[in-house]
Amino acid sequence: MSSTLKLPPRIKILEALGCIGDKRINLINDKKAIVISSDGSRRYNVYVDLDRGVAYSDDNGTKLRRYIGYPILALLMIKGVIPHDKDLANALSGIQWKRLNEYYKNYHVVEKIVLDVLKSKGISKDRVNKFIENTIDRLRKITLHYTYPISES
Repeated sequence: MSSTLKLPPRIKILEALGCIGDKRINLINDKKAIVISSDGSRRYNVYVDLDRGVAYSDDNGTKLRRYIGYPILALLMIKGVIPHDKDLANALSGIQWKRLNEYYKNYHVVEKIVLDVLKSKGISKDRVNKFIENTIDRLRKITLHYTYPISES
């Protein structure tokens, strides 16, 4: 049984950019990727088939909470389906997302910390908020149903 994936928390959009900035996404083909967690302890299998409207990732956000997790977002960014900002991605590289999320257990707190990091690198909160809102607007136009891994070559 599949369920429609919900919009992600705002911070996951930034986490996806950080993943790209850190070069932690390895494309297998146009539908599959492997994403490594920020601390290197986990490896996420990602699958997105936009033609069929299905997606899979074994990250907790996607699998357990049923929102579009950062590994799927990163793949959608790489594919050009949703916005990608190379400067933001580079500025977000090196952030220990897993450690921050587990320590604070509050995405709003983590977002404030990340916004402070970006501000110290000369990137305004307004620019980040506009990027997030543009991305969410694009995501609203996409319907993805959670599916279990598809075995394809």
